[in-house]
Amino acid sequence: MNFIGRLVMIAAATLLAASPGHAAEKPKVGAAAPDFELTLIDGSKVALADLKGQVVVLNFWATWCVPCRRELPTLDGYYAMQQKYGLKVFAITTEGSVPIGQLKKLFAAMAMPSAKRIKGPYGPLTGVPTNFVIDRAGVLRYARSGAFDLDALNALLVPLLQEKAPS
Repeated sequence: MNFIGRLVMIAAATLLAASPGHAAEKPKVGAAAPDFELTLIDGSKVALADLKGQVVVLNFWATWCVPCRRELPTLDGYYAMQQKYGLKVFAITTEGSVPIGQLKKLFAAMAMPSAKRIKGPYGPLTGVPTNFVIDRAGVLRYARSGAFDLDALNALLVPLLQEKAPS
């Protein structure tokens, strides 16, 4: 491609990225969490607005990811114990995992809801697992790649679960 052709391509890409509806607000720790819409395995949908007043964890994982396979049961058990205090954890299967149909037994055994898709500016950061944590007021409090262990979950989530939900 010649110089003029490349210049036209760059200009078109810049205009497309700057046009409304194409630029997604990236999640920024300490700021209001951007909206999202999850499509759960059963086909139902959940948006951030539906979760107002709860502490939300979005966990991106893949079947081929060894740290994910260690983290998933820990997150699931933690969710089972803490959901009554306002915790909501969603396991979001990333591309590259085995087909959803092959994971039905796993999803059926888990307490936390599983999602096959998310609309919004969330996704793996530098790899999987990636976790985003949103507090009761809708502020993004954590966004990192790397697996949680029980100590890390307690250190991060217990203080958030003890906060009062905004009225």
